[in-house]
Amino acid sequence: MANPIKIPNEVQQAMRILRENAYDAYIVGGSTRDAIMGRTAKDWDVTTNALPEDIQRIFPHSLYLNTFGTVTVRIKDMPIEITTYRAEGKYSDSRHPDTVEFGVSLEEDLQRRDFTINAIAYDGENFVDPYNGTADISAGVIQAVGNPSERFQEDALRMLRAIRFSSQLGFKIESATWQALIDNAQLIKNISGERIRDELVKMLQTNDPLKAFLALHDSGLLKIILPELSAGVGVEQNLHHIYTVFTHNMYALQFCPSDDWQVRLAALLHDIGKPQVKEGDGKYSTFHNHEIAGAKMARKALRRLKFSKEEIQRITHLIRHHMFYSDTDDLTDAGVRRLLQRVGPENIEDLIAVRVADRMGSGVYKEKPYRLLELERRLEHVQKDPISTSMLEIDGNILMKEYGLKPGAKIGVVLHKLLDEVLDDPKHNTQEYLSKRSKELVDSMKDMSEADARAIMKEYRNQLSNINAYKG
Repeated sequence: MANPIKIPNEVQQAMRILRENAYDAYIVGGSTRDAIMGRTAKDWDVTTNALPEDIQRIFPHSLYLNTFGTVTVRIKDMPIEITTYRAEGKYSDSRHPDTVEFGVSLEEDLQRRDFTINAIAYDGENFVDPYNGTADISAGVIQAVGNPSERFQEDALRMLRAIRFSSQLGFKIESATWQALIDNAQLIKNISGERIRDELVKMLQTNDPLKAFLALHDSGLLKIILPELSAGVGVEQNLHHIYTVFTHNMYALQFCPSDDWQVRLAALLHDIGKPQVKEGDGKYSTFHNHEIAGAKMARKALRRLKFSKEEIQRITHLIRHHMFYSDTDDLTDAGVRRLLQRVGPENIEDLIAVRVADRMGSGVYKEKPYRLLELERRLEHVQKDPISTSMLEIDGNILMKEYGLKPGAKIGVVLHKLLDEVLDDPKHNTQEYLSKRSKELVDSMKDMSEADARAIMKEYRNQLSNINAYKG
């Protein structure tokens, strides 16, 4: 049996209050598992035979928000979840128990849990470990409590949790549990996109996300959850790549230098458009516009999995622009400024991380070649140069006051034409120069209709993401 573990004073106080009122009190689940492993527990869970109304009576400022017997209490500034022992009926939908019975024994409560490593209770002195979870922790094994097929049929999300724990803890999945996972993979269709998303994000945040996503693939879960990624299996590339599209995407995830899960996900999905646009076979096959196709496919997949609008925008933006041109022999300072304008200064570091992941995932193990290092140097050199109309030394109010322009698209046309000149040469960003050029532009646009001006502005916005601006 494992050695005694340290419990925070606040949790001990909550347990003491329960016992003083003649109720049981054990820490249980992930907090016990992590404490046994010497890991810092993020959340502390206490289980008890006290009913939810009893817990609320004992802890007057507690909060009870669900129907599963969990009451959140706060000791000092620490939130602690206290859950009543419960037994569960059948799971007819592979998501939620049809019935829940409160106030059963600790042993029955542990019996309903997913894996042996999460079915250990500790009262501060003694462990209750009916399924030998501490032994599995020592052996580094993920093993279902009881019959693994029954556990997965009760809640299909447990299949993703098994894979996530394997990646997170560095454990292997026990053979019978793994086989049951494969046999029941189709049940993941019963799980909501939100719950699947949350597990995928946790996998991306582990130290070994590649292990998790390979397990998703080997189990058959990936082709159900992310068929867009699985579509790259067996798709050969050209002379610039030694791996298939799928393997390349997986290695890009492994070598992504960022710890940000959104950047890692962009690296994983950056080439999912290649199977859709591939032309030809062999070493001279092409994948024109794959970044555009990939961004559209990623957007559809991420919406299906209920990622937020902000997350989808950021991830697909990185995919869409990962083919940015970086040949410093041809790239001018004006080109670097236009790159900043196109992708946004706030995205440059993440975009370079995806580019590094792409490069190293191709079997080139030098993280940053000279041209990327040189590009970073030049980006820093031009970072204070104006790259948007808001950074010009003239604005729409001045144009309306000086030249009688009315609010509308014509002002936008003038400002963007001025910006084009300033992108070429930042020294032009002076009121004197811009005022002179504004007058010339306004005079040249006297016969331009507002409709024509709107069409020009639309074309300008399209040019910001025009494929002809990218090479690769």
